[in-house]
Amino acid sequence: MLEQDISRIFFTEEEITACVDRLAEQVCRDYAGKTPIVVCTLRGAFVFAADLIRRLDLPLTVEFLSVSSYGSGTVSSGNVDIRLDIAENIEGRDVLIIEDILDSGNTLSHLIKELNARNPASLKLCVLLDKPERRMPGVVLRPDYLGFTIPDEFVVGYGLDYNQHYRNLPYIGVLKPDVYRS
Repeated sequence: MLEQDISRIFFTEEEITACVDRLAEQVCRDYAGKTPIVVCTLRGAFVFAADLIRRLDLPLTVEFLSVSSYGSGTVSSGNVDIRLDIAENIEGRDVLIIEDILDSGNTLSHLIKELNARNPASLKLCVLLDKPERRMPGVVLRPDYLGFTIPDEFVVGYGLDYNQHYRNLPYIGVLKPDVYRS
């Protein structure tokens, strides 16, 4: 039923699996001998984070953070709201943020500024999808770990949603514009 709203598949399950494997290798190499705090941003990154974490052969702890600037729309409102904060103290710790998509950069810039103020030993960003065409002027964000760079199209699946739907698709697809314009 959900598939009828997808105009095309951007990344298959197999392509996503290969990407997660590649990212896990990079993270394991960079965090060897460390015990990072992995911060999963909810809700969009939970599928990606779960798959990535299962491939990390590292001692780690997991925290969840809910930050939003979208509400139920398709464009950032510009107002960032921390709905759920992490419980663990990150001062002096190595922190890895796992995010589903880097779009305007507004939300992630705010989050990184907030977490850096807590004095972690290091703070790195792992992003599944990057849409550099959507970056707001003046926002300079470069993920330390990047899955795919994509053009400015509205994508869903593999945790990404439109109005809380489509997260359960096993692939990443382009949502038909008539779905979110109606």
